[in-house]
Amino acid sequence: MIRSLALAFTVAFAAPVLAAPPSDLDTTVAAIMAQSGTPGVAIGIVENGKVSWARGYGVKRLGGGERVGADTLFEIGSVSKAFTTAGLALLVDEGKIGWDDKVIDHLPEFQMADPWVTREFTIRDLLVHRSGLGLGAGDLTFVPRSTITRAEVVRAVRYLKPQTSFRSAFAYDNLLYVVAGVLIERVSGQSWEDFTRTRLLRPAGMAASTTDEASRWRNPDRAQPHQRLGPPAVGLGDLVMVDERRGLSPNAYPAGGIMSSVNDMNRWIALQLAQGRLPGGKPLWSIAQAREMWTPVTQLPIAPKTGALAVTVPQFSGYGLAWTISDYRGTRIVAHSGGTLGFLTRLVLMPGRDIGFIIVQNSMDSEVMGALQYVLLDHYLGLPPTDWGKALHDATADGNRQALAVLAAAQNPARQAPPSLPLAGYAGDYKDAWYGGMTITADAAGTLAIDFRRTPGMVGTLQPYSADTFLTRWRDPTIEPAYVTFVTTPTGRIERVRMVASSPLADFSYDYRDLDFVPVDK
Repeated sequence: MIRSLALAFTVAFAAPVLAAPPSDLDTTVAAIMAQSGTPGVAIGIVENGKVSWARGYGVKRLGGGERVGADTLFEIGSVSKAFTTAGLALLVDEGKIGWDDKVIDHLPEFQMADPWVTREFTIRDLLVHRSGLGLGAGDLTFVPRSTITRAEVVRAVRYLKPQTSFRSAFAYDNLLYVVAGVLIERVSGQSWEDFTRTRLLRPAGMAASTTDEASRWRNPDRAQPHQRLGPPAVGLGDLVMVDERRGLSPNAYPAGGIMSSVNDMNRWIALQLAQGRLPGGKPLWSIAQAREMWTPVTQLPIAPKTGALAVTVPQFSGYGLAWTISDYRGTRIVAHSGGTLGFLTRLVLMPGRDIGFIIVQNSMDSEVMGALQYVLLDHYLGLPPTDWGKALHDATADGNRQALAVLAAAQNPARQAPPSLPLAGYAGDYKDAWYGGMTITADAAGTLAIDFRRTPGMVGTLQPYSADTFLTRWRDPTIEPAYVTFVTTPTGRIERVRMVASSPLADFSYDYRDLDFVPVDK
């Protein structure tokens, strides 16, 4: 008997048994989805190098009958950034670049606003959100979809004004990941799309995942995006399906353009947990580069939370090369989120336990992804269950109530004053250095229309709000409305046009605040 017990312990330690997903996971997912109304979710889990879960829930489109499966494609948004850094890691392993190479040594046309910063800017700086640019700076070059090219995005960087000094603070951006994609193209001689597909997706066995638009539209097994379009603001109201072809511009795909399924992403998770080693042991990238990608570079601010969410506040948090490295209740977590029009993704790795999981959904209700993340983390850490569905739902409702109060205050008639110029006086062509041209026209009735010429959906009317500030609601209802303010001289000449999103719920990618339009001389 004693000998048999010893043998059992030896076997147990030599080959760890899978922890196994929660036995009630299906029921939990269904309850959280029902609470939010999210149409479709898919979850993938990898434990000790083996897939332990790959399952879809709900439907691909609201009101439809096609079920989400483990092979259904979802946009994974900024989780794509890790593919761009992995591509760079391959080039580092080949000796073609170094993480601390100066960007201008590979892309001479790259410039920041400050010449010294341009000279010092490294490939690592492209990836860790410490450039000095503001949150989401330049995102309007690809959110919403525009006709601006990837090369034009690179040239736009020099015109964006820094908000902090170089390498002093964290501010999330997408723009510099586009630059990183162009750098891959320049060094490899392939487009980012082809390089990522042939050098990463194909070796990893991710055959269904796409890096380009043509491939994604050919696959009928794809989820459709859903969003709340109001009233009274985007992010509130009933959930509706939106046009999938209005999403992210292809110029930004290195920052967020991959579509994938949980079956494919489980392969990516296994590859990450194996530090770049493929099934069978062959390395796709070296352990040295795996460590580089998971090493924190930029310290992240930590915000306090109250109630049930207080336990989710990390003790440390930093950003590496397309990964957030933090802790959850003392356990190291390597993770990233993604969001595009109508989709959200959360990928979480627990390297110390050799466990990883991904959650994808075809709506922008973040409470679903957030709740399921904590359900899985608590399960694998052996913690008592918490009703995370209720906790995240309550937090979302509280945030929405605060947003409604701000929106109601903005409609206060006491703030309103008549325009200082005849409406036709605001018409004209305007140009911003990094975005490009915008036109305002007045029809015979005096109604003002605004047209962002490089962004087809950004066409709308200007409704008088107060004095020289107007409210624009775009023809495309998925685009965040904005206040448009004309800055005039005492003689009534328009000096510049500034903008800001009108809703406190607006996504940071609508960086109207960074625009500085000036009249174009006739």
